[in-house]
Amino acid sequence: MNNTWNKVIYKIWSPIYDKIFNSGIFLKARKKIFQEIPFQSGQNVLFVGVGTGADLELINTSEINITAIDLSPAMLNQVRKKFSHSSIQFLQMDAQNMEFNNDTFDYVVASLILSVLPDADKCLKEMTRVLKAGGKIIIFDKFVPKNQQLSLSKKLLRPIIKVLGTDIGLNFEDLYRRNNTYLTIIEDENVMMNGMYRKIILSKRI
Repeated sequence: MNNTWNKVIYKIWSPIYDKIFNSGIFLKARKKIFQEIPFQSGQNVLFVGVGTGADLELINTSEINITAIDLSPAMLNQVRKKFSHSSIQFLQMDAQNMEFNNDTFDYVVASLILSVLPDADKCLKEMTRVLKAGGKIIIFDKFVPKNQQLSLSKKLLRPIIKVLGTDIGLNFEDLYRRNNTYLTIIEDENVMMNGMYRKIILSKRI
């Protein structure tokens, strides 16, 4: 996976993305996660890899200051149409190299993004950098289930699925171990497919 290919593949995905990832079990999981986040009025919230805005549809966007970024112009076109009358700031930006100052946001939301990036470590470092001390990173993504190894069949499928724009072999425990200098896990919950999809909340230490 690389940024150039991701732009191509998500241009293809953009017209049908909601039919797959904003319906059925995915919609049920999103509702469970994002309707439970206690956003407070006036907070600054960053959505990293906002896609078609599936998460934004589940929260009250009028009382918080939302910035939403995505690398894909096609995805941004979709979400801008949905929220054309909102005050949300939509920006085309690489989540691995964000153009925000340090300590800017109260929350950073990363929904199905770490597993699609060329370098998840860079993204997690950047999310930590732009997060205020005491702020939280909300992750909804697919990882190798905790305390398990990737099965042989998934190892064989992994390079093929990467071509479609996602990695089924990302290990969160390894990712966290490499990037936990300023972070603490405060919640880690299995939400779909026997622990393949997880809700993880990280807090930035004060």
